[in-house]
Amino acid sequence: MLGRVFYATAQADKVIRPEEISELKQVVKNVWLDVDDATDQFDSDAAYQIEIVFDYLLDNEIIVEGIINQVKSFKSIHTSLFTKNIIELIMKTALNITSSFAKNNKSELVFLSQLRLALEK
Repeated sequence: MLGRVFYATAQADKVIRPEEISELKQVVKNVWLDVDDATDQFDSDAAYQIEIVFDYLLDNEIIVEGIINQVKSFKSIHTSLFTKNIIELIMKTALNITSSFAKNNKSELVFLSQLRLALEK
């Protein structure tokens, strides 16, 4: 889910820039790897799934639509995963992605606002 969220964040202005990709990889490496010790079926840190999903969507030039509703739905089913700390980390990551190239534009600000509302409800 987070890979899709961060891809949609980068895609909010219809252009995914190399700086946004680089920022995501840095945040995964420097922040998300330390969040928990969960591993995937290949015994890799589950945080790498963020990058794997993001890269897949990017490589296949997929347009992510309806992510805000998907976040709301996922959160309603998995409420316990959305601690205050995780919500802030999601928002900080999204903000870092959008501001990695230049200041946030209107479409990015709208997306960030919608994401925050979805996470905090």
